[in-house]
Amino acid sequence: MREYYDRRATEYDDWYEGSGLFSARARPGWEAELEALVGVVSGLPAGRVLDVACGTGYLTRYLPGPVFALDHSARMVALAQRRLPEAHVLRGDALALPFRDARFDRVFTGHFYGHLQPEERRAFLSEARAIAPELIVVDAGPRGGEPREEWQTRVLSDGSRHHVYKRFFSGPSLAQELGGASVLHDGVWFVAVRSRGDGPGPLVPAPQSGLGD
Repeated sequence: MREYYDRRATEYDDWYEGSGLFSARARPGWEAELEALVGVVSGLPAGRVLDVACGTGYLTRYLPGPVFALDHSARMVALAQRRLPEAHVLRGDALALPFRDARFDRVFTGHFYGHLQPEERRAFLSEARAIAPELIVVDAGPRGGEPREEWQTRVLSDGSRHHVYKRFFSGPSLAQELGGASVLHDGVWFVAVRSRGDGPGPLVPAPQSGLGD
């Protein structure tokens, strides 16, 4: 997974912008829903924020307040640093956050949680809740179907093939999993929830197949 995202760094924004490998894909309503998601992110109360698995900083740039951003991929970090000159962008492990002596008002993560398997989810939630009272999770909507999980074979523009674990949520299903979180956006393509408090709810399995973020 880490190798996949490091290799994908220079083409990651194509997914948001419908270019490159995504230029021929029909994604009805994508632009309007992405605009709505950006409105949700930019409309959050200002505060000291840590964006975990920030990628290229595509969503990070809309976060209000002093922003710290972290990603494991050196290539993603380099791109995010160029996009976010006023943010503190660094390389690090999302499952062992290097901020034990720091406190944030909010941890934000976009399109990361849905790639985590059960033990990784528990580790991430424990880390996030140790450093901030609020967690915002943005992830993939069910795309017209039911919440599900699957292993996907993804092909990059260099022809390399990667086996990627991916989950798709409804807003309520993700909110329940995070322990009664509030739903900020519940769409076909994206969901966003705000979580406060301790411990996730039940973890839902159900294998199937596809390509996404």
